[in-house]
Amino acid sequence: MGEHARILIVEDNKSIRKTLEVILKGEGYCVDSAESGNQAIEKTHGGKYNLALVDIRLPDVEGTELLTKMKDTTPKMRKIIITGYPSLQNIVEALNKGANAYIMKPFDLKEVLKTIREQLKKQEAEKMFSQDKVAEFIETRAKELGHQKSTASLKSRPL
Repeated sequence: MGEHARILIVEDNKSIRKTLEVILKGEGYCVDSAESGNQAIEKTHGGKYNLALVDIRLPDVEGTELLTKMKDTTPKMRKIIITGYPSLQNIVEALNKGANAYIMKPFDLKEVLKTIREQLKKQEAEKMFSQDKVAEFIETRAKELGHQKSTASLKSRPL
């Protein structure tokens, strides 16, 4: 999934946003960015993203609030909080509101890339699990319907 995964960067610091864009594009990802929470929500309405990197402090909304809003627009998207204000309270709140990972600034780019790859692998595993469950349901239901049909035809035969 990595080469074509779509990543949304939500960061108000232009320098950090642009640096992440260049690095992630260089890694083969399709990258989009937003400098505010409202802009991010607009983008998630119009596009499908596999993953979002979300700054915890944005000019118009807290990143943790944005996580909840993004879950409504793109429920399967993996979300990674990035922050320069690490605290246990922030971590707990972010995880409770839907963050899948948490990265502290200043960050090590190797660690950021590793976290992104891990989250995309988890997303792919969830997708495969879901597909397997749907296939299992269809197979089971088809057998049940076949059994019901054969039982009904036996009952309708004259003795």
